[in-house]
Amino acid sequence: MAGKRKRKSVGERRREIHPRNKYSDNPPDFGLLASLYPSFEPFVFYSHDGRPKIDWTDFNATRELTRVLLLHDHGLNWWIPDGQLCPTVPNRSNYIHWIEDLLASDVVPCSRADGDVAKGFDIGTGANCIYPLLGASLLGWKFVGSDVTDVAMEWANQNVRSNPQISEMIEIRRVDCEDNDLDSQELQNRQQSNSEGMGSSNNTENDNGPSSVLQSVSSVKKSYNGPPILLGVVKDGENFDFCMCNPPFFETMDAAGLNPKTSCGGTPDEMVCSGGEHAFITRIIEDSVKLKATFRWYTSMVGRKLNLNNLVSRLWNVGATIVKTTEFVQGKTSRWGLAWSFLPPSKKMISSQVTEKKNLSFMLEGLQRQYSAFHVLQSVESFLANGGASCKLNSATFHIDITASEDQLNAILGTGTETKSEDACSELEAFNSSNNYDIQSDVLCFSISVFQQIPGTLLVKGTMKERESSISGLFLLVFQQLEQFLKKKFCIERKGIIR
Repeated sequence: MAGKRKRKSVGERRREIHPRNKYSDNPPDFGLLASLYPSFEPFVFYSHDGRPKIDWTDFNATRELTRVLLLHDHGLNWWIPDGQLCPTVPNRSNYIHWIEDLLASDVVPCSRADGDVAKGFDIGTGANCIYPLLGASLLGWKFVGSDVTDVAMEWANQNVRSNPQISEMIEIRRVDCEDNDLDSQELQNRQQSNSEGMGSSNNTENDNGPSSVLQSVSSVKKSYNGPPILLGVVKDGENFDFCMCNPPFFETMDAAGLNPKTSCGGTPDEMVCSGGEHAFITRIIEDSVKLKATFRWYTSMVGRKLNLNNLVSRLWNVGATIVKTTEFVQGKTSRWGLAWSFLPPSKKMISSQVTEKKNLSFMLEGLQRQYSAFHVLQSVESFLANGGASCKLNSATFHIDITASEDQLNAILGTGTETKSEDACSELEAFNSSNNYDIQSDVLCFSISVFQQIPGTLLVKGTMKERESSISGLFLLVFQQLEQFLKKKFCIERKGIIR
């Protein structure tokens, strides 16, 4: 009975696997694969109820499974030497299909001519080269895959050459580690630009609020100090639809080996870096701030939800116009996908997004004792009125009705918080210039309410009125900026807690 309770229904499996994933409805049949591929048969055994299984702690078993899945389901010839990171095909396919969704959504308008092939950049492709192989074979994408080690370069190239049907679509590019000479100076420049972008640095700001951004890059202990990632690797004049990355999740190999139930290999170069995934993805973000429109979408896998929350906060602060997340689940392991862009979002995207989300909310936790819900309400009124919006405050119901024109909303977004960076303002201008609305007199009507939940915690709720407006998309942007403003002003630091 216990065994039956643990088994998941088809519906539950579908929620965990992307619907276009080849394994969504048909998970790998180990028994069938063993009968078709004699090299896989020794790794398959049968449980007491007759189900074929493999030993997930055996690297040889997981590697052979990956090999036969790529051959059987994708027509790909593949191999890696002992000890290299062995990818799981269903999980990696989820990431590929999620990027496919991003590209197809037109959230960020596509600048490619009709018929042009999408082009991706795989950061740290590894000896396995799994993302370029899957992306090229499943979707016909072109790829540049980068790496630093001789083993990765040799075997990634070998895996590409072993598949002549797609070999012309994939370039394996060596990262020049000598470019690491720029690390100390570049790090100093990045720290300076970050500090300027985050506003004045009388920062006793909350480490856990959106305006404080992850662990400080100024901390040598937590900073990435490895080879170049995007800057210095992407060539002048190159443009890509996306980048993707399975980052080094850990700071030490001891931490990397904490899961005794699986063995997917992995060398220190693949699994570990100073500061772990947090520092590595932070460097990708810093590179993206400089490269901006070189990529339509920047993406990465994230291994810890705590880091995901911090990274999302950082992205809004450095001026990303769009940030998206998703969850990848395989068995008992969860990973998250993080995507962002600096390109102006399409009018169609923003309107549809707000249509789905007319009601938005966030929590103010760790409210300083001298402040009450009424103080917060007054600050909301001041924040919006400073941009010229018409505000009607009802102190009895802790409610404000707001009416604002497009110009007034742009004024709020341009000057609303100390942490609004010049980059973010320029992206907002680009967004406005790409949306030439015919109805100049159109206005947006919405309300903000403040509720006390428990002592020290308030709920701030925003509701957009039903009337359709051509500037509805700005509601989400204003509300996000209001959240940053209030958290910075009212919330005290609570270490280790993400708000």
